[in-house]
Order: sequence, then C-alpha cells, then structure tokens
Amino acid sequence: MRIVTRLTNTLAAMVMLLAPALWNGFPLLQYDTGGYLARWHEGTLEQSRSTVYGLFLNALTWPDFWPAVLVQAALTLWVLVLVLRVFGLGRNARVLIVTVAALSLLTTLPWLTDVLLTDIFAGLAVLALHLAVLHADALKAWERGALFVFIGFAAATHSATLAVLLALLCAGLLLACFNRSLVPSARLGYGASALALGAVMLVAANYVVAGRLAWTPGGIALAFGRMLNDGIVSRYLDEHCPDPRFRLCQHRRELPNDADVFFWGSALFNQLGRFEGLNDEMRTIVLESLREYPALELKMALTAFATQLVLVRTGYGVNNETWHTHGMIENFLPAIYPHMKAARQQQGEVKPVLAAINRVHVPVAYAAMLALLGVIALGHLRARYTDLGRLALMVLFALLANAAVLGILSGPHDRYGARMVWLAPLVVLLLLWRVRTTLNA
Repeated sequence: MRIVTRLTNTLAAMVMLLAPALWNGFPLLQYDTGGYLARWHEGTLEQSRSTVYGLFLNALTWPDFWPAVLVQAALTLWVLVLVLRVFGLGRNARVLIVTVAALSLLTTLPWLTDVLLTDIFAGLAVLALHLAVLHADALKAWERGALFVFIGFAAATHSATLAVLLALLCAGLLLACFNRSLVPSARLGYGASALALGAVMLVAANYVVAGRLAWTPGGIALAFGRMLNDGIVSRYLDEHCPDPRFRLCQHRRELPNDADVFFWGSALFNQLGRFEGLNDEMRTIVLESLREYPALELKMALTAFATQLVLVRTGYGVNNETWHTHGMIENFLPAIYPHMKAARQQQGEVKPVLAAINRVHVPVAYAAMLALLGVIALGHLRARYTDLGRLALMVLFALLANAAVLGILSGPHDRYGARMVWLAPLVVLLLLWRVRTTLNA
C-alpha cells in the first residue's frame, strides 16, 4: 500500500506539473526555442543558445517533444522531494501533493516546466546547490552524485544560470570567512567543481555541434542590446559618427530603440551580417561607452536591476507569434509541425489564460519576496527555523543576483524574473508546513 500510495502521489504531482502542456496539446514554445533546437541541425554556435540544451531537445524530440517536458517535470519533482525530505517534511505524502498543487496554482512553476526552454533549470539549480552545500549529510551518496551532475548540467544550459550559481558560491565563501560553521569550505569546493563540470559540458557540446572548442557567444551582444534599449548606443553614434570603424553610422537613424526588434525582427541587422558581422562594432561601442559615460551607465544599470526585480509575469514569449521556432520545427522536424500548429498556443488561446493567471501569480510573487525578509529574521531569532532562514537568505540572494546578471547585462524581461521568483513562495510554503508541524507537536 505504501508503494501504491507513493506511485499515485508521484503521478498526481507529475500531472499537475504537466497541466499547461496537457491542456495545450503540445509542449509550450517560446521565441528562443527554435534557436536551441537548430544548433544540432545547423552545426553552428548562436548567441546565448546553449548547445547542451540543444542536444537535450534533439535527444528527446520524439514524439512531439513530450519526453523533454517529462524529463523536466521529473527533475522538478525530484528536487522538490529532496527539499521536502531535507527540511523534515518527507514522511507525510500529502505534503508533496499540497505543495506541488499550491506551486502549480499560485506560481509560474508548471509553465516553466512545460516550455521548451532552459529557464526551469535556473531555480532548480539554486535548490540543488543549497542542498549539496548545506545539507549534504542528509542526502544519500547517489543523491549527492546526481545533484553534482545536475548542477553541472543546469549551469551548462545558460550562462546566466552559471553566473548566478557562481555568485551564490562567492557569497557563501564570504560568509565562511566570518563563520566557517555557516558554510563548510569543503562543500563550497564541491559546488565549484560542479560548475566546472558544467563549463566542460558546454565546451564539449560546442565541439560536438560546431567542431570547435569555444564558449557560447553572446555576452557583448546582450550588453549592446541593453545599451540600445537605454538610448546609449544612439547617443554614442551621434557623438562619434562619421567613423570608418562603424557601418552602423550610415544607419543610425534606422536603429530601433528595442534590442529584441533589432536582433530578431530587423532587416538591417540581417543586412549587416547579424551577430558575426557586427560583433566587433558592438564590442567597441560597449567598451567605449562604459569608459565615456560611466555615470550614465551606472544609472541605467541600477535602473535595469531595480526594474528586473519587479518583472515576474508568467509566460513571457509564450504566444502564437514564435515564428522563428515555427520555422525551425517546419524545416528540421516536418512530421511534428502539423501537431505543433494544432496546439492551443498556435490558435492564440494561451495569451488570455496567462493574463488571467498573472492576476494571481504576480501579487503572490511580490508578497512572497517580501516574506523572505521575515523568514530570514525568524531564522535568526528561533533555532527551530534556522535552516529555513538560511534557505530564505540564499533565495533572496539568488533573486538579487539574477536581477543583476540578467537585468544589467541583457536588459529587464518578465521571463528572467519568472524563472527564479517561484522559489520565494516555496520558502513560504516550507515555513507554513514547519509552523503546522510545531503546533501539532
């Protein structure tokens, strides 16, 4: 009966995590999905498109990408089960079901799980790193090994995820300098080794796909895009053109003030050779702008950071206008294309649903982020909640690091906030379970 109950609960939790894709009739797609999928077929490296996740998608394509979202849901459930067990909530089967149900209804978690994108691994990697560094003794040997590989894989799926995890380790090292009992140095080395594994995975995957040992390109282009949004690029070109170094001088009046439009919907960008053709110009403009406008750059960076903290809406880019992704599926997987086109997303039915659920998700996210401060304070004051206070502190720092890395370097988007913010409601749920357990004791 115990085994049957466990299997039933696991199946129910998986169904809840897969609900958006099941309702849609096809895994959810986003603007960037096609870029990941195409890496293997085109044999090239693309801006900020991890070949590791591209290979993941291509390996789990048939039928209709369902294996990919099933694996994403299974990994999500596995990490949540470990978290509940480590925090003393693993014995009651109802805790798992209620927790997953609450996260599925009140947060963006199932929408992250069901989209063919790397974002689900960002928050999961933060939890995995927390478990591996601060709760290794509560894990079995195979679980520690599996988390090590998972952290490496998650870091390899997106450079921003790697950067956030690295920032968390640096924060842990700083805390260890003040009090070694807070963060064991040996476990920080374990986490750093997992990130090193991720770097090796990415470089190796790039070699398999493109035949060269290289990091995924994209850093300069993302910074250029943020400066384009902020008007810094236009100011720089107005002050320096004509300049034989910049072909953009001839077209500065044609530049949009939206990086997404310029990179993904501009004939001018294609005409100038896209990322490879403009890489040197973008690098020069970015570096010289930093030197010439330091006060403006700092102001815009802080504005981007603050803006990113509050952009947490569910479903950014999950609509029926993902033309590039449609084209990649049609070109490389024509048998899947009719099934994709028949999904609710491609009929325009997802957008109103997302508008409705964001009336719940956004205020819940804001309230939970504020509640993190209370959990941190409670953990400092009451020994029974110390472990939850440390988790809340790590989640808060992850949210700040995520906003800094993506908001400042790439430009604020709801997608970037949503990928991490669901961790805050999870911490609140863990606190409520702990309080309930205390009251019933």
